[in-house]
Amino acid sequence: MSSIIFVLARSTFFRHTEERKLNFVIDWKIDMFYTFLVKIVNPFLNLINGRPKIYNRENIPEGNYIIIAPHRTWMDPVLLALAVWPKRFSFMAKKELFKNPIASKFLKALNAYPVDRKNPGPSAIKKPVTILKKTDLSTIIFPSGSRYSSKLKGGATVIAKMANVPLVPAVYQGPLKLGQLFTRKPRQIAFGKPIYIDRKQRLTPEVQADLEKQMQDAFDQLDRQINPNYKYIVPPKPKNDEF
Repeated sequence: MSSIIFVLARSTFFRHTEERKLNFVIDWKIDMFYTFLVKIVNPFLNLINGRPKIYNRENIPEGNYIIIAPHRTWMDPVLLALAVWPKRFSFMAKKELFKNPIASKFLKALNAYPVDRKNPGPSAIKKPVTILKKTDLSTIIFPSGSRYSSKLKGGATVIAKMANVPLVPAVYQGPLKLGQLFTRKPRQIAFGKPIYIDRKQRLTPEVQADLEKQMQDAFDQLDRQINPNYKYIVPPKPKNDEF
């Protein structure tokens, strides 16, 4: 009996040790990223474009959560993260971005992790679930998976259910390219009420369809709140984008 207790105690000790190591490495990377983001990038954006207008920040819950949003510009992750500072995030990024050694090093420093959008494996779910459950990092997911599509996919709902965290809808309106920031067209971000998924609820096709409708309805409502006449036009997909 004593040997069994010893084995269990040792297993628990090493598991907690590994979790502390994971948290230390993540905290170091994220602190480095946010120092750069908050002290350099944000003042620069405010200088050339003015301060952003944030709507409904009171809808952001305590603890970890998943921000879900339409993917409209490559700047989305940075702008959304800055809008809820000091909360910190991890990011999904398409695996193609990691092929460039410089980009890969930068993305890993941001605690971004690669995802194969065409053939997502178990890690596409396991990685964010682990981060959400074992660290103080939330995450940002674009349910369409691409700036060149508006069709929602189900990965975010599965991750939210497994990690037992809410989905927080958000939309961004404003400049879509870096050069457009100099036009002083304002950056505007709105957050919707959290969407909670019962862990006991099976994600049947009907349930998934209902959740996707809730997400899309929230996006549409937030867009109307910022600008009743706003209409986002999905850009044509590049030939080299096979997703």
